[in-house]
Formats: sequence, structure tokens, C-alpha cells
Amino acid sequence: MRNRIDPELVETLDLFPPLDLDNVEATRAAMAAISQSMEIPVDESVTITNRMVPGPKDASEVRVRIYEPKEKNAVLPGLLWIHGGGYVLGVPEGDDVLCQRFVTEANCVVVSVDYRLAPEHPYPAGLEDCYAALKWFAEQASELGVDAARIGIAGASAGGGLTAALALLARDRKGPELCFQMPLYPMIDDRNNTPSSLEITGKMIWNHDLNEKGWTMYLNGENGKDSVPQYAAPSRATDLTGLPYTYTCVGQLDPFRDETLDYVTRLCRAGVDVEFHLYPGCFHGFEGVVPTAAVSQRALTEYIGAVKYVLNRNVLVRKGQ
Repeated sequence: MRNRIDPELVETLDLFPPLDLDNVEATRAAMAAISQSMEIPVDESVTITNRMVPGPKDASEVRVRIYEPKEKNAVLPGLLWIHGGGYVLGVPEGDDVLCQRFVTEANCVVVSVDYRLAPEHPYPAGLEDCYAALKWFAEQASELGVDAARIGIAGASAGGGLTAALALLARDRKGPELCFQMPLYPMIDDRNNTPSSLEITGKMIWNHDLNEKGWTMYLNGENGKDSVPQYAAPSRATDLTGLPYTYTCVGQLDPFRDETLDYVTRLCRAGVDVEFHLYPGCFHGFEGVVPTAAVSQRALTEYIGAVKYVLNRNVLVRKGQ
């Protein structure tokens, strides 16, 4: 397997400490310490603020982190971003650099959700937090200088899983209408038994064993059972009609490769417009782990470009151009 990894990516695997999901609190603390020790570039043209917004019934408020241009010359599209972390790790601040790039390169307002994490808060807590944030975003669009008809949702890994679930939930609850979803290499199949999930083991950032632990915590040990709902694991969904324009990508050496391929195929068959990229030689989260690699730069440019294209394409469609 190692000899199949892109040469610019492979050396990082030796430096990246393996995730310990048997000690979630310690892993969160270690990740926070690493994050605090790093100087995050701040784009002077972007304003970053934190805000508490109304949450779901079982949680009074949800924190969101808002990224917006300091100068707005027009009403902008909006993007709800959902961070990754196997449903058990992560905070919005971890994606500060990426969210600033969405603002400056895709010319949009970004709202990133600090959703509740498992195992303390298993499904559906995190998803309901994301739905509450999306509902607030749509309702407050005018205040934020956002066109409510041009709101998309996006996230990576578990954030991609929550993105796919949120698209289903918004459709079925007849909630905010989405023009775009971007579930990047999404964590959407709790059964953890596809060929790629079984193939990717060992030190590969995310692997079969870590995946099993993440799903077990998120679904409170119910993963793999027939009773798991589609909003918990979107691979379970049988009806994908009516979902918004979709962009996604995955590395060929990612355990989520096959569930992503299946999801893309079924979206196409359901009549959903889809753009998809498969990156050979790339493991899970490659573009975040080694952002300077050529393939990472290409992936970032392509999916940031997709956000820009689709959110602004919606204006042209409405104008009949």
C-alpha cells in the first residue's frame, strides 16, 4: 500500500501521530494543544466572529463561527461549513484557513457550526445542531447580507457525512432550500464493510479500526444494525431525488472511497447534477494534512472553485442567462 501513495504525501504519514479514539478526551486535548501552538494566517480582508444562535429543542444554543468579507459590495451567497473529526473530534477553528479561502476566492459568507460531539452526544445531537444552524442562517440571511436562495452546505469526512444527512433532512422536513451540497470524502456508511474500508488498515490517517470506533460512539453501539436511519448514515438512503447540485471528491486510498463512489452513482441515477473527482495515491484528508503537495493544491483549487461556480451559477439561472 505504501508504494501506491503519492510521493509528496507519503513522508507525512511517518510524522503524523496515530489517532487514539480509546482516549477521546486526551486526543482532543492533544489536538487543541497542537492547534494553539500553530500560528493561523489571518486574511485582513476577512472578519471572523463567534455567535450563539438558537439550537434544537434539547440544546438552547449552538455556537457558530462566521467568516465574511470586511467590505461587501453586493448581496453574497452563503455556505454552511461542517468540520470533520469522525463525529467525535474537531472544532470550527481547525478550518479557519479554509473558510477564509472560501470567503476570498468564492466570494461568499461562511457559517461554521460547532456541533455537539459523540460519545457524550451521540446521533442525532450533532445533526440537529447543524439543522438549527442552517435554519438560523436562512432566516437571518438578510441581516448577514446573504441571498437566501443561494445557500449551500459543505463539510469533509464526518462533516461530509453530516452534510449529506443535512441535505436529506432539509429536503424531508421542507426546511431551508439548498442550492448546493459538497460532502467531501464523506463518512456515510456505518456498516464499515466496503472493499475500501476493509482494504485501508494501518497508519493511513483514518482506517477501518478508527472508522469502527467512530461509528460505534456516534451511533451508541447501534452501527451495522438494520434500524440505523438514513439521517445517521446517508448510505442507507434509498431515495436521493430532489437533492441539490452536488460536488464531491475522495482519495483512491481512502476507506470512504467505495461508499463515495456508490453515493455518486446513485445521485446520478436519481437525476441529481453531480461533479466528482477521484485522486489516485491519496489517503484520507490528504489535502488538509499536506496542503502544499501538488495534488492537494489541485484538490483545494477544484473544490473551492466548485463552491464559487455553483453559488454564483444560481444567480445566472434565476436571471435566465
